[in-house]
Amino acid sequence: MSNLPIVEGKIPFKGYETWYLKVGESAPGKLPLLVLHGGPGAKHNYLRSLDGIAERYHRQVIYYDQLGCGNSSTPYLPDVWGPKLWEEEIDVVREALGLERVHILGQSWGGMLAMQYAINQQPLGVRSMVVASSPASITLWESEALRLMDWLPTGMKKTLVDAIASGDFDTPEYKKAAAVYNKRHVMSMDDPPQYVLETENDKTDVYRYMQGEDEFMVTGKLKGWDVSNDLWKIKIPTLLTSGLMDEATPLIVKQCLDRIPYAQWQLFMGTHMVHVEQKEVYNRAVESFFETHD
Repeated sequence: MSNLPIVEGKIPFKGYETWYLKVGESAPGKLPLLVLHGGPGAKHNYLRSLDGIAERYHRQVIYYDQLGCGNSSTPYLPDVWGPKLWEEEIDVVREALGLERVHILGQSWGGMLAMQYAINQQPLGVRSMVVASSPASITLWESEALRLMDWLPTGMKKTLVDAIASGDFDTPEYKKAAAVYNKRHVMSMDDPPQYVLETENDKTDVYRYMQGEDEFMVTGKLKGWDVSNDLWKIKIPTLLTSGLMDEATPLIVKQCLDRIPYAQWQLFMGTHMVHVEQKEVYNRAVESFFETHD
């Protein structure tokens, strides 16, 4: 973690509070970066590699935990949690923090949320956005997960599919197969930084309600989520990023590239956590994109 100035606080939202963290300060002419974490149901910690943007490039980076997640915890709220809630929350955070002009980076579910926000709100003042390792269609995500399973050692795909069908995720066979899949496509590092470990395997109530029990098949409320046919409505300059071995496969990202007007794509050597695995290279690439749109 950096030694930059840090400010944290809470913003009233829906009778609860959304926690935020500001890292560093922006140099003149540089707009702040607002970061949307994944899950749904994770928390901001695993994205703290982006502190490097504040440290090296003097651009303030602002994180927040979406309502129900991390430091923005709530009681169990199945009638409240959902894409529309977290879409509305972006504007609440922006208004509270005075982010009239801002860049956005959303990773995994956060990138899905960013695309939904850009389509539905046509937000003013968002100068650019990075959509990092995110699908526009859950159906395509599931299809690609099944294809990636074909390359697992013999019998592991059946183990994973059977667990999804039965709901039994506690067997040694399932845990072994899931670990192999995750090592190949989610996080390749044997010794990830502490800030990643703080989020890894953190299956919260929100995650289980929205996603399910694993990364492969969506069995929760997010089932069927799809903005692929509306991507043409996005007016914000967009950079797509992903890893070569990412569970957000090149086919998934290319769907976004083909349909978001004037989108760019940068493919890195890595997995779903390429922003950590290739931290310096990744931060330099996204910062270069932000600089063209300040």
